[in-house]
Amino acid sequence: MKLSVAIPESALSDESLKIDKTRKISILARACAIFKVDTIYVYQEGDNKTDGALMMLILRYLETPQFLRHRLFPKMNDLKFAGVLQPLKIPSHIMQASSKKISRGDIREGVIVSIKGKRFVDVGADRLIQHYGSTPVGKRVTVQFKEGHPKLSLKEIGRDEVASYWGYTVKERANLYSLLSEWGGDIIMTSRKGKTATSEQLSKYSKSENVLVVFGSPERGVQDIIGGRINKVQNSRLLNFFPNQATETVRLEEALLGTLAIINSQRTL
Repeated sequence: MKLSVAIPESALSDESLKIDKTRKISILARACAIFKVDTIYVYQEGDNKTDGALMMLILRYLETPQFLRHRLFPKMNDLKFAGVLQPLKIPSHIMQASSKKISRGDIREGVIVSIKGKRFVDVGADRLIQHYGSTPVGKRVTVQFKEGHPKLSLKEIGRDEVASYWGYTVKERANLYSLLSEWGGDIIMTSRKGKTATSEQLSKYSKSENVLVVFGSPERGVQDIIGGRINKVQNSRLLNFFPNQATETVRLEEALLGTLAIINSQRTL
């Protein structure tokens, strides 16, 4: 099962300071990484486009291996509080190491660089690896080594060719309804107004190829955001993962962790 989530750009509206917004995004990223989320969709909801841009930036920054960040992210004010971010420590975040430790079949993330007219890949080793492809300079790539040390030849591969979880991708959508209309798999819309999520209801998703889990904003639930068009959304269910909650609200970071943990229990059965 490929698991994706949809969260609103207004998810940060309950935080006033940028440092607190940064911390919240870090928690969301960690939750998605823990439960092997394939794609994070950030949909427009509300009027604060600045929060949406901040969320997209930091989610991508966190998913990028540390040794590549200096090449892909210039210094900017939105990363001012990057020091409070918690590392994901996912398999693609391999620490910098000696090229002597690279073996045939190893997979790394890298960035295409150009030196004196020749193309190389920076994979976080103590040397750059020559690359003979046509991928543009500055582009991030996933590579697999055809030969290990000392020759170190490699090829580009797709993420779907990596056996282990390799990280999430981040995509933006203009609105939630358009995302749901285009979705080609099953949809779970989370809401305290939905039916209580049970093992029986969730078991059908264990064999689904693509599942999208949708979350509302601090001010408006999924039903309020979509309105009367909710009945037009195909292959969807409205489920409550926090029945009998004692708190007035469940914050997005709490809802994300709790919901994905419950869904994950069905993935492992």
